[in-house]
Amino acid sequence: MRNCCMLIDRKLRRIVFHLLIEWHGKMEKVVKLDNWGYEVTTSSQACISAINAYYHQVLSYGREKHVILEAVAHDKDCTLANILASHFLHSSDPSKASFFLDSAKSNLEQATLYERLVFDAVSYLISKDRDDDVAYELHAKLLKEFPRDLVSLKRAQVLCFITGRPDLSLSLVHQVLPQNKGESFIYGMLSFPSLELGRMKEAEEAAKRGFEINKQDSWAHHAVSNGPMNRVLEIYDHHIWRELDQPDAVAAEVYLNAAGLLLRLCVRGEMDIIGDRLKILAEYLTDKANWYMKWQLDILTVWTLAKTGEFSKAEELLEGLKLKRQDFEDDEKEATKAVYAYGSGNDRHGLEILGPDFDAHSFKLIGASDEQLDVFNEVWYIMLLNAGEAIKAIEVFERRIEKRQGFAFLWRLLESAYKLAKMPEEATIANEKARALECAYFQ
Repeated sequence: MRNCCMLIDRKLRRIVFHLLIEWHGKMEKVVKLDNWGYEVTTSSQACISAINAYYHQVLSYGREKHVILEAVAHDKDCTLANILASHFLHSSDPSKASFFLDSAKSNLEQATLYERLVFDAVSYLISKDRDDDVAYELHAKLLKEFPRDLVSLKRAQVLCFITGRPDLSLSLVHQVLPQNKGESFIYGMLSFPSLELGRMKEAEEAAKRGFEINKQDSWAHHAVSNGPMNRVLEIYDHHIWRELDQPDAVAAEVYLNAAGLLLRLCVRGEMDIIGDRLKILAEYLTDKANWYMKWQLDILTVWTLAKTGEFSKAEELLEGLKLKRQDFEDDEKEATKAVYAYGSGNDRHGLEILGPDFDAHSFKLIGASDEQLDVFNEVWYIMLLNAGEAIKAIEVFERRIEKRQGFAFLWRLLESAYKLAKMPEEATIANEKARALECAYFQ
C-alpha cells in the first residue's frame, strides 16, 4: 500500500513539475521587432522575416502574399502570423482561415498590445455581418497607437474604398503621415483618396513624391500614370491581359480591368488602335460562367458584347440581371440598359434612359472608385455629343470643369461641344486650355 502511495506521489510530482515548466515558458515571453519596429511575441526570426515579406507584398501589390503562411509554419503560436494568415485566406479558403483565427485567439494571452489590436481589427473585419463603421473605428484605434503599420492602413483604405468614404481614408493617412514621411507607400495612399475627392493638385504632388522615393510604388504610379496610346496598350497587353497566364490568376478581375480600359479608350475616340483586343475579350465574356459575379463586370460585359455585335448574348445577360440580381437599384439596371444602347450605337435611346442629370457616382457601392466610375459619366458625355445635344453638353461640361479644372479630357469635350454649337471662339479657348494641361501632364 505504501509503495503504491509513493508511486502515485512521484507521478503527481512529475505532472506538477511539467506544468510548472510549461507555465514558466508561457510567462517568459520572447519578443522580436517587425518591420515597423513593433513588438511581436515569437522566438523565431524566420517568422518575423516572413511577416515582413508579407508586408512588402501587400504594399507593392505583389503576387507572393502566401509568404505569410511560412510565418505560421515557423511559429504556429504567433498571434500576428496567424491572424494575418486568416485574413489572407478568408475568401479563398474559409476553413483554413477559421483554423488560423482560432490559433491566433488561443495565444492572445501571450500576445503584445500591438498584436492584440491587430487581432481585434482583422478578426472583426472578416467576421460575418460586420458593421463597416465599427471595422473602421477598430483600425483607427490601432493606427492611433501604432501609426507606422502601413498594412493596417492599407486594409482600412480598402474598406473606405468599398464603402465610398474617401474622406475617411484621407483622414487616416493624415493621421499617420508624420510618422511615415520617409516611406514611399504613404504618398501613394495619400494620393489615392485625394484623387477620389477631386483634389487633383494634392494627388499629383503626393504621387510624384512617392514615385521619387520608390519607382515601384503601385499606388503612386497609378495616380501619375497616363500617357501616349502605345504606352496604354503596352499596359493592357503586358500588365492586364498577360495576367491570365499566371497559375493563380483571378480571371474575372482580368476581364474587369481589360474591359474597363478598352471602354475608356473607346470614349476617348481611340477605337482604331484597339485592334482585335475587344473581339478577343468578347469571346471570353460570352461564357456565362463569367456572368453575375460583379455588377461592374456585368455592365462592362454588356457593353463589350454589344460593341462587338454579340447582341443576342448581351440581351440575354440583360434579361438575366433582372432575375438573378434582385439587389440592384432601378437606376443601376437602367444604366446597364444605357450602356447596351451605347455599345449598339443607339445614343439617343441611351440618353432617354439616363435622363438629363445622370451621375455615375450614385453607384459608389458597386465597389468602384470615383476614377473608375468616371468612365460611365464619360459614356454619357459622348452620347450627349453624338446625339447633337450641344447646349446641354456645354452646360454639363462647364459645371463639371468647375470641380475638376485640371482634367484635360473635360476641356476637350467642351471644345467639341462648342464646335457643335457653332461657337468657334469658345472652342479655341477650350482647346488652348486642354493643350496646356496635356503639356504639363506629359512633360
